[in-house]
Amino acid sequence: MARAQDFQGGDPIVEARRAFFEAGRTPVGQVPGAILQSWRRCRGLGLAANARPAIEPIDAPRLRAMREQHERLWRLARAEVEMLAADAANTGSIAILTDAEGWILDAEGSAAFLDKAGRVALMPGACWSEARVGTNAIGTAIADARAVEVRGGEHYAAPHRILNCAASPIFDPYGRMVGVLDISGDASVAQVHALGLSQLAVAHIEHRYFDEGIADADLLRVHSQRALLGTAREGLLAFRNGRLIAANRVGLALFGLERTDLGRASYDALFDGAVSRLRDDGALHDRNGRVLYGHVDEPTRARRARAATPITVSPATSALDADAPLFGDAQVADLERARRVLDAGIPVLVLGETGTGKEVFSRELHRRCARAGKPFVAVNCAALPEGLIEAELFGYESGAFTGARKEGSTGLLRQAEGGVLFLDEIGDMPMALQPRLLRVLQDRELSPLGGGKPVKLDFALVCATHRQLEDAVAEGRFRADLYYRISHHIVALPPLRASDGRDARVRTLWARIGQGRRLSDAAHDALVRYDWPGNLRQLVASLRTLVALSEPGSEIGVDALPAYLRARLPAAMPSRPETVAVAGDLDAITLSSMRAAVEACGGNIAQAARQLGISRSTLYRRLGADPRAS
Repeated sequence: MARAQDFQGGDPIVEARRAFFEAGRTPVGQVPGAILQSWRRCRGLGLAANARPAIEPIDAPRLRAMREQHERLWRLARAEVEMLAADAANTGSIAILTDAEGWILDAEGSAAFLDKAGRVALMPGACWSEARVGTNAIGTAIADARAVEVRGGEHYAAPHRILNCAASPIFDPYGRMVGVLDISGDASVAQVHALGLSQLAVAHIEHRYFDEGIADADLLRVHSQRALLGTAREGLLAFRNGRLIAANRVGLALFGLERTDLGRASYDALFDGAVSRLRDDGALHDRNGRVLYGHVDEPTRARRARAATPITVSPATSALDADAPLFGDAQVADLERARRVLDAGIPVLVLGETGTGKEVFSRELHRRCARAGKPFVAVNCAALPEGLIEAELFGYESGAFTGARKEGSTGLLRQAEGGVLFLDEIGDMPMALQPRLLRVLQDRELSPLGGGKPVKLDFALVCATHRQLEDAVAEGRFRADLYYRISHHIVALPPLRASDGRDARVRTLWARIGQGRRLSDAAHDALVRYDWPGNLRQLVASLRTLVALSEPGSEIGVDALPAYLRARLPAAMPSRPETVAVAGDLDAITLSSMRAAVEACGGNIAQAARQLGISRSTLYRRLGADPRAS
């Protein structure tokens, strides 16, 4: 049985332990204050300092039930545990997730250290509360409600001196502690950045808790630096009936508040000006005159948007969809080059504005490549709820989390076996998930959530985004190593306004869609000369609308065109299409078209967006409209 005398000399902790445990003195200044306070609490509980705590991990069924009980925490933290575990494996340490009582839900990282940790029951199913095992990073972080590091002999129980641990508590939006994220390693190896890494990971987890919105509340995303908006370092504050009901730690720190202020602090006490100022101007002053930038979320509307189906799994194909736009000569050449690259096992990255046909191009690439006889699996990374992306992509074992199918799920990567995986809007993939995708692309194998044997993978990868990924890499919003992995061959699809042969494109599409109806010359010219800010998607939607609102065999004239096209007719009928470009800056033309559409629809944003073939959020953003408008 270990005693304080068993510790090696030359370390201040040795003298501190002797003073406290043997002489009954208080070693003030010899150990951190948090450690000394914890030692006092543990001694008050009657814990033995020199004995190995009796820790009995619960069995597998009870652990599974415990994970289901804490499904939301386990799901939202999973990506961070994976990311930390990958780094921890290289430093001989492990990443640990516990609930708010110290029960370990997950432990991953160095296989060698997992075995060593198992000797002191530092494993899933064990409870590491202070009351059970004495001073340790998990239990002491829970007791103090703050991040803490416990090194070697600072642990209350002498047998735990083999550990160096750093833990940070996790709080939900309402200030309730829901768990702890810990990094533990061998005490003989210095873990210089462990505490900082755990705190950073927790910030991402806590930020993710707000993604589903706060019911019946205005959620303000603010910061004094614009560049930090949209990151885990932005302040999040939710107000209901003028009262602060939820906030992350950054939001609280911006105003010097504590979690105990939730439910008591008022909006008027913090901000100078109505919340509408933030919607209209993107900026608001606090009561100290400081300018805070940001915007306001409408959580219920955001949740409905997320409900859109983000995944399609198409079977093998050999023919082009009859409704798909034809490709011009330049795109046919792009397709052939991309086909050769894809058949060589090299990923293809398709860039282009919203509506330029990135998925259509990718499906045609699948049709032409050597994998045409296998599935095409399309995943919209922007539409899939962040907490479910990992489970949907990588699959999970039976009982991995609440709501999981009883038989588990193979995951989309395995559904694409032998075929093509299309990751649309890859630029919107959560930062925390990018390392695992990178490892899958490198190793071509995956392990399902909840355990299971690694599975070898065989698929071709096509990614697409409307974002400038190089800028995202420079700003730290997209991993550079993942970007270089997926961008060996880039295809840039031009916007419709900049593409050649718009006249031929309109004629070809109308021949497919028109069902025998005729376009008057004036209507055809108006369609050709319009700049189509929503690109091909908007054009196709407009043509289909013309068909739906006309009689078979009829001729469609200018009066049947959408209002936003008719509004442009007096200024959009030059003899040569090229003169449209000199009439003004393209952005100005686009904005003018959008304003005309909104005006023609009587201010109805939703209707104008449908006519333009773009999303309401895009229209709001470009026009700076109030999201509460109809």
